[in-house]
Amino acid sequence: MAREGAHETVEEILRDDNRGRLLDVPAGHGALAVRLQQLGYEVFGCDLYPQIFDAKNIEIKAGDLDSTLPYDDGSFECVVCIEGLEHIENPANAIREFSRLLKPGGTLVVSVPNIMNIEERLKWLFTGYTSHFKPLSPQFLETISRDYGGIEEVALHVNSISYSEVRYLLERSGFELRSVHFDRKKKNTWLFLPIVALIRLVARFSSQSKRRERWADELNSNEVLLGGNTLIFKAKKL
Repeated sequence: MAREGAHETVEEILRDDNRGRLLDVPAGHGALAVRLQQLGYEVFGCDLYPQIFDAKNIEIKAGDLDSTLPYDDGSFECVVCIEGLEHIENPANAIREFSRLLKPGGTLVVSVPNIMNIEERLKWLFTGYTSHFKPLSPQFLETISRDYGGIEEVALHVNSISYSEVRYLLERSGFELRSVHFDRKKKNTWLFLPIVALIRLVARFSSQSKRRERWADELNSNEVLLGGNTLIFKAKKL
C-alpha cells in the first residue's frame, strides 16, 4: 500500500543489517512483510485492520499506533513503520512504542510523506496545502468513506509530520539518526534547480552555529529538498 519505490528502498536499507525478529507496523496487505521475510528476517505483522493482511505464514496481530502495541519490551531487533505516522493522531506515542519494543542497538526504519521537497514547498506557498495533506473537508471525507468504508484510516493523512518533527521525536525517544533516504526521484525536478540554488545560497548567509541549530543543511539536502514523495529514516536505539 506504499508509494512506488518505498519498499525497494527499505529492502536496500536493511540488506546489510544483522537479521533477527522484525515488526512491520502497519503491515497493510503484507507486501513489505513478505519482501523482508525473503531477505531473511523473522517477520511479524501488526495493523489496525489485520483482516486486510494477505501474507501467508506470517503472524499478524491487531494493534493501534496511537496506543500500546501488543508486544513485550525488547521483543525485536528491528521495527519498520512505512506510511504509518501520517495516519495517526500521536506520532510521538508511536515512536516511544518503537523504542520500547526494540532491543538496545536495534534498528528503526520509519517513513513520512516528504512535505519539504521543493515542489511541495511551492505548492504550499500557492495553495496553502501540500499534495499529501489536502483539506479534510466534508466533501473529501465523503469520498473516502465511500471508497474505504469501515477502514477510512488507511487513506486519511491527518498529521503533517516533517523531517524536523521526526528527527526531534527520534532523538527524544533514545534513537540516533543514521541516514535519510527517499523512495524514488521525482520527475522534472531539474525545472526547480534555480530555486533550489537560491534557497541554498540564502542559507549560506546564516552562521554555522545557526545552521546547525536549525538543521538548515539537512533541510536543504538532496534527500529532503530534491527527494521523492516519501522520506525514509534509519535510526538506531542507543
